[in-house]
Amino acid sequence: MVSATSRTQAEGEWQYEGEHVTLTAKFNVIVSKLTIIAIALIVVLATKTPAVEEISDSTRGTCPSVLNDPINQRINCIPERSPTQTLCAARGCCWRPWNDSVIPWCFFVNNHGYNAEKVTSTNAGVEAKLKRKASPTLFGNDINSVLLTTQSQTRNRVRFKITDPNNRRYEVPHQFVKEFSGTAASDPLYNVEVIHDPFSIKISRRSNSKILFDTSIGPLVYSDQYLQISARLPNEYIYGLGEHIHKRFRHDLYWKTWPIFTRDQLPGDDTSGKSFGVFLMNSNAMEIFIQPTPIVTYRVIGGILDFYIFLGDTPEQVVQQYQELIGRPAMPAYWNLGFQLSRWNYKTLDVVKAVVQRNRDAGIPFDTQITDIDYMEDKKIFTYDQVTFNGLPEFVQDLHAHGQKYVIILDPAVSIEKRANGAAYESYDRGTAQKVWVNESDGTTAIIGEVWPGLTVYPDFTNPSCIEWWANECYLFHQQVNYDGLWIDMNEVSSFVQGSKKGCSANNLNYPPFTPDILDKLMYSKTICMDAMQYWGKQYDVHSLYGYSMSIATEKAIEKVLPNKRSFILTRSTFAGSGSHSAHWLGDNTASWEQMEWSITGMLEFGLFGIPLVGADICGFVAETTEELCRRWMQLGAFYPYARNHNADGYEHQDPAFFGKDSLLVKSSKHYLNIRYALLPFLYTLFYKAHMFGETVARPFLHEFYEDTNSWIEDTQFLWGPSLLITPVLRQGAETVSAYIPDATWYDFETGVKKPWRKQRVDMQLPADKIGLHLRGGYIIPFQQPAVTTTARRNLKILVLHLAKFILAKGDFFWDDGESKDTIQKGNYILYTFSVSNNKLDITCMHSSYPEGTALAFETIKVLGLINTVTEVSVIEDNQPLRAHYNFSYDASNQILLIHNLTFNLGGNFTVQWDQTFLEVEKFTCYPDSNTATKERCEERGCLWQTVHLGSKAPECYFPKEDNSYLVHSTQYSSVGITADLQLNTANRIKLPSDSISSLRVEVKYHKDDMLQFKRYEVPVPLNIPNTPTSTYETRLYDVEIKENPFGIQIRRRSTRRVIWDSRLPGFAFNNQFIQISTRLPSEYVYGFGEMEHTTFKRDLNWHTWGMFTRDQPPGYKLNSYGFHPYYMALEDENNAHGVLLLNSNAMDVTFQPMPALTYRMIGGILDFYMFLGPSPEVTTKQYHEVIGQPVMPPYWALGFQLCRYGYRNTSQVEEVYNDMVAAQIPYDVQYTDIDYMERQLDFTIDDEFHDLPQFVDKIRSEGMRYIIILDPAISGNETKPYPAFERGQEKDVFVKWPNTSDICWAKVWPDLPNVTIDESLTEDEAANAIKAHAAFPDFFRNSTAEWWAREIIDFYNNQMKFDGLWIDMNEPSSFVNGTTTNQCRNAELNYPPYFPELTKRTDGLHFRTVCMETEQILSDGSSVLHYDVHNLYGWSQLKPTYDALQKATGKRGIIISRSTYPSAGRWSGHWLGDNYATWDNLEKSIIGMMEFSLFGMSYTGADICGFFNNSEYQLCARWMQLGAFYPYARNHNSAFTRRQDPASWNKTFSAMSRDILNIRYTLLPYFYTQMYEIHAHGGTVIRPLLHEFLNEKPTWDIFKQFLWGPAFMVTPVLEPYVDTVEGYVPNARWFDYHTGKDIGVRETFHTFAAPLYEINLHVRGGYILPCQEPANNTFYSRQNYMKLIVAADDNQMAQGSLFWDDGETIDTYERDLYSLVQFNLNKTILTSTILKNGYINRNEMRLGYIHIWGKEKMRVSEVTLTHNGNKESVNFTEDPNLEVFHILFLMYVTTISD
Repeated sequence: MVSATSRTQAEGEWQYEGEHVTLTAKFNVIVSKLTIIAIALIVVLATKTPAVEEISDSTRGTCPSVLNDPINQRINCIPERSPTQTLCAARGCCWRPWNDSVIPWCFFVNNHGYNAEKVTSTNAGVEAKLKRKASPTLFGNDINSVLLTTQSQTRNRVRFKITDPNNRRYEVPHQFVKEFSGTAASDPLYNVEVIHDPFSIKISRRSNSKILFDTSIGPLVYSDQYLQISARLPNEYIYGLGEHIHKRFRHDLYWKTWPIFTRDQLPGDDTSGKSFGVFLMNSNAMEIFIQPTPIVTYRVIGGILDFYIFLGDTPEQVVQQYQELIGRPAMPAYWNLGFQLSRWNYKTLDVVKAVVQRNRDAGIPFDTQITDIDYMEDKKIFTYDQVTFNGLPEFVQDLHAHGQKYVIILDPAVSIEKRANGAAYESYDRGTAQKVWVNESDGTTAIIGEVWPGLTVYPDFTNPSCIEWWANECYLFHQQVNYDGLWIDMNEVSSFVQGSKKGCSANNLNYPPFTPDILDKLMYSKTICMDAMQYWGKQYDVHSLYGYSMSIATEKAIEKVLPNKRSFILTRSTFAGSGSHSAHWLGDNTASWEQMEWSITGMLEFGLFGIPLVGADICGFVAETTEELCRRWMQLGAFYPYARNHNADGYEHQDPAFFGKDSLLVKSSKHYLNIRYALLPFLYTLFYKAHMFGETVARPFLHEFYEDTNSWIEDTQFLWGPSLLITPVLRQGAETVSAYIPDATWYDFETGVKKPWRKQRVDMQLPADKIGLHLRGGYIIPFQQPAVTTTARRNLKILVLHLAKFILAKGDFFWDDGESKDTIQKGNYILYTFSVSNNKLDITCMHSSYPEGTALAFETIKVLGLINTVTEVSVIEDNQPLRAHYNFSYDASNQILLIHNLTFNLGGNFTVQWDQTFLEVEKFTCYPDSNTATKERCEERGCLWQTVHLGSKAPECYFPKEDNSYLVHSTQYSSVGITADLQLNTANRIKLPSDSISSLRVEVKYHKDDMLQFKRYEVPVPLNIPNTPTSTYETRLYDVEIKENPFGIQIRRRSTRRVIWDSRLPGFAFNNQFIQISTRLPSEYVYGFGEMEHTTFKRDLNWHTWGMFTRDQPPGYKLNSYGFHPYYMALEDENNAHGVLLLNSNAMDVTFQPMPALTYRMIGGILDFYMFLGPSPEVTTKQYHEVIGQPVMPPYWALGFQLCRYGYRNTSQVEEVYNDMVAAQIPYDVQYTDIDYMERQLDFTIDDEFHDLPQFVDKIRSEGMRYIIILDPAISGNETKPYPAFERGQEKDVFVKWPNTSDICWAKVWPDLPNVTIDESLTEDEAANAIKAHAAFPDFFRNSTAEWWAREIIDFYNNQMKFDGLWIDMNEPSSFVNGTTTNQCRNAELNYPPYFPELTKRTDGLHFRTVCMETEQILSDGSSVLHYDVHNLYGWSQLKPTYDALQKATGKRGIIISRSTYPSAGRWSGHWLGDNYATWDNLEKSIIGMMEFSLFGMSYTGADICGFFNNSEYQLCARWMQLGAFYPYARNHNSAFTRRQDPASWNKTFSAMSRDILNIRYTLLPYFYTQMYEIHAHGGTVIRPLLHEFLNEKPTWDIFKQFLWGPAFMVTPVLEPYVDTVEGYVPNARWFDYHTGKDIGVRETFHTFAAPLYEINLHVRGGYILPCQEPANNTFYSRQNYMKLIVAADDNQMAQGSLFWDDGETIDTYERDLYSLVQFNLNKTILTSTILKNGYINRNEMRLGYIHIWGKEKMRVSEVTLTHNGNKESVNFTEDPNLEVFHILFLMYVTTISD
């Protein structure tokens, strides 16, 4: 629909009435032509002047030649319509059509304008009479003589105005801009030059003669209703002109027209970065035309030309000068800066209440609720609807009670109708009586329009009587509704009818000769007639001042309503100077991405205009928003100076909580509003500076970085003041923003980490809930603890953004009561300045006259960017002596100093200083090599040398702190990870071992919410990771960032912001045979890395280096042993845990240092890290096991006690042991033989001395026992008789060979040569030379090897001897020679690499006691690898082929025990801790080993009970039997030539003790077995460190002499000789003595327990139910006994537990659902069992016999009832009330535990 007009004539006047018709495109053209004709006729009638002057030859101008026609400099001669040649000729202009219609076809030449005459000097400047040149008119009524006046008002402000000296024309009656009466400024920054013929004026900068404003480009036109002046500007950087929606902050110069009915300010910049501004003080309708040269043309339809030009060295100075003229912004109340909610048409007060409540419930910081016109009765101002908004006054009271404010809307239009009940509308009546309305042209009749309430009149706010009336009405309504602020709308002024109810007269005011390109090209469209009268003048002149005058009147009203309060005024219509009275929102925008983007330009422009309290309707006003759009807009809106969420009637609600309390939008909104509220002291201080000095609040880049031309076009980012950079996401679906980072130091706001960016464009990763916030170095910002409203002003903090040691950081802080008026003028405030230099912060009070404020204190200071560790903090308060302050922490990862627990009450002066030191603990060794570091070697390498003090373990040769070996290029962030390219930094002169690789690729994958991977040969170990990442940003537990200068990866736990991985440290290297990377650790509590012996579970970080390389090395301190596990778990101070796996199989070492930090060094492969975020230790472990594979499910019998020794001479000796054990009735399930049973130690053979072993095995198996044999990998190749294992191996090509040959790399291990006499007195080396056969190592990576190995095992099982499990040993692989039989390998670089890790026999080569590193192995895919790369995988590669072969041979589950392991080995195997020693310290360290292997995913672990080497002794073995009874893998094993140490070998007392303790084990096997099921199904630990269950208790972090079985069974063994007590830690839970069932009454403390020689302390945790079973001599029989439950009640008489049960030996019962799972729950006096899985039922095995209740309440039990299968029965029980224990007996009932 478009609007047309019909004409009627009456009484000599033209009347127009609106009529809506549908027009075609053709008709549109016709109407346009008619309009032009009508205007021409009006001009004739009104002025008696012909519409077109006669043109004489003397007035014609000269058109430029075609070649010399600068089209971009054409000034349009027909601005009002489409040009014609005829009209162009009539106007005496040049006609030259162009191929683009936007370029003027008709343009001025030199025949128009004025000449300057009589230029004279004045006190303030110059005056010049200007005479119009004889030329055709444009719109008639040209003024032939005008007066130019210039005034040098200040050094940086010059004014020139052009007026009619003969007739007074309208001039703006501005509140602040008054007539200048002073003299010309001395030493101005500008020159003013008046050009005479034709007249023009040039203003230039004196310092560089740059012309800034030059009107010579076009003629001056000055007629009664059309004024035009053009000016050439120095460059294309133009900003301002409003209010419009500008898509860009910098103006598009491509022939753009901007109509204005308000104000106009035009800052520009010359190319030096210096700036100037232009302000035209004129309130008449105008348009401004901008064209590419650049040229700006003003076309104004009234008033005068009154220009002010401001010169500044910066754009910010220009804005300050402009505001000095028009009036600086008002100081807002503190609460004005809080978040506000509004909506047009809530419909009822109940809806408003619900909105308020849901946002309170969601914890949204929220200060102000606004209601739109829907609260009014029939949209009448100063009323509220007594029906739909009944209770509004009480609702406002509730808001106030919650520290919130209420703001109402007031439109200016006043209804002329009565109230809804027929009563008089008193506000209207009083206004009529006081004659306060805008009148028709007669000056007496109120003009009537139509707005929301219907027919209305309009207050004339320029009338003093109206101001008084308005203030009184506001006051009266405030008595009804206690509002806190006013929102004034529709004040352009707006009307829904064109002009008035009567229409508008056809005169030159309503239809001027020229109408700017305004709405509908009609002066009174959607407003009142232009001939309407106001106190200040005709609407034609004052229309653009209506909103301005209403703001002034409303400010007066607030003074009456809320005396001495600042309150809040929000206006839609503004004029220059409105910011002194009111805030502004950017109008009724649309819920669209582009309008969100454009809002930044609008906000920045209003900062230029002196209205800093500005913002757009967050989430959009019109149209439905979306969750994504609203979320991103809430992020941006949290940093609008004025932050309000507001939308229109008819659309869905969009307040944050509407999207759901737990929605991402709510979480993100709350997060950033909390940041806003935290920053309110900073924001408030910015408004103070705006109020006092005219500074901007929301600030364009160019205001701070004006010397950087890149900043001149940035308008999708902005600053708060000089120091907070805000980068929003403005594109749908985007999570990366191309952001420009200005030339400064920047810190991430949320982490405090210094960014490497500077004067560059970056791809900033901003996921769904993030906006970019960065702090500028060199500034100091005050902030506070946020709350949900601004009433909680507390806990002030100071944020120092450091630059460098000798560079100043500065800041300030303004504080008053936040609401009283004129606190600054009255001096009732506190003002601070902050400055930092040389590690000293001065907090200087410049003014203190607000006593209430002194109760507030600076409590926290945070300093960012401190490179070196802060070791000391001191403070000075009000000139008191310097004193130390100990409450501080230094975060080295983020380089942040946090000083807390300060009490710097406002009003005082304070100094804080800190000392920074480069500590020894921060030195990373630059010379880890095997040869000793010397100063000469160190400096030759390019490193630093400093001798350390005696006793220090710190390196003397270390990396410079600024070491940066690789430069980061092209970092790419995505939703699934990060990639970055690294290039070797050729400027880095440090030379480390091996040759550097020049180009690297970093890849980070967000596999899961709690797991990520960041990563040349890769390890061929399959991991269970998603094919594609499954994590989502919203639920991810971590954030990752690639750091630069130096390169590093930083991983941060999102919930605590704790950095848990930070490799941005010196020394990173990626060389061919040397890779090194370091990371800071979040605490000193690190566990893991194996396999090597150490003294505590927690790793000692005091400069210890631990090598990892699989070797046949018995346990010894710092000796690298059998396994290889580059995994650790670390704790964080906030009681979280995480794990890190380095998937690399090359030889490596790890150095810990007390920073805390660790350094990995490896000699090949890649860096492939996996991190697991937990957050608890047990959850972390489960996550790790999920990736490497959950632990194997052992058969039930494998949990029984086991016996072995190396050195059985024959079957009889084995049989003797068995018989002794049976006779002593010691529980016992598994017997072994070591390599003794073999013929000459050849696999798959039986020695003559053991010819009857198979029969013995058959016998004991028939008695419920099991048998395990040992197999070593080495296969003899020296046989003189057929040896199928070797022969078939050769056929299958299974052996490890020299590269590129078919030659086996021979070794020597246990197999002896045939036909030689064995001399047992020979040393190992002598025997290797004299009697050992050449042996070949199978290559278990080959598919053919697995087939061969299985055949050999199956054949042995079927044809020679039965067995139930396999023990695989010597699989590091171990050899008795170095590399090969000649002890000479063929590749020195591989066997003696450039860097040799810190391993045992470090100088003897990697091939020491193993195979040569250059030998070749073949992976399952056929690819060739060096043994150098896969050595540490040898044992791992043997496991699955062995496990598969065992199950194929036996048809049962079986068990594998392996000596050498690697991550994921636990999927197929258990592990014993190797060939230990019969010593007390090895007893103790076995607990550490078990707990570590639980972390590594191998819970089926134990040590050789009583020790392997050396003779054990009685007390040691007794204590070891007690501890070993609770190893998951409980085997007593010792070496040849030592005494027997099986339990039956000592004496009867020892046997009895062993029997008793093993009976406890066997009793608990159902519980233990269930724990093995839990970790098989879900991962986790069975042998569990106390910290896994009690992480909040810091003592548990250090405990390693106790452990848990699962969550509920605690073992506290004796680990020292000759003691009968033991100290143990009792965590915070209820604990029962296992032996008595008694509550020990101790918790959360260390306690000394009695520990007689034959007893061990065992405790059960309250709150758990343990399934048990009566013991027997082996598990075959115990499984047939009665089961029982131990129910240990917690403090609330609650407990729970479960039982997993299957047949104990079938393969994959869990995977095939062949099991039962029962859950038990105790709730007060009711114990229930619930069948969760019923896949295995054996009523002979699951009979329930007893229930033991421990810790029941001390009340006598009168009856116990059993309910099962629907039947109730009373059961027998016994009770001991003193011990809170009672027992239920089920022996006479046929009840299974699964019933």
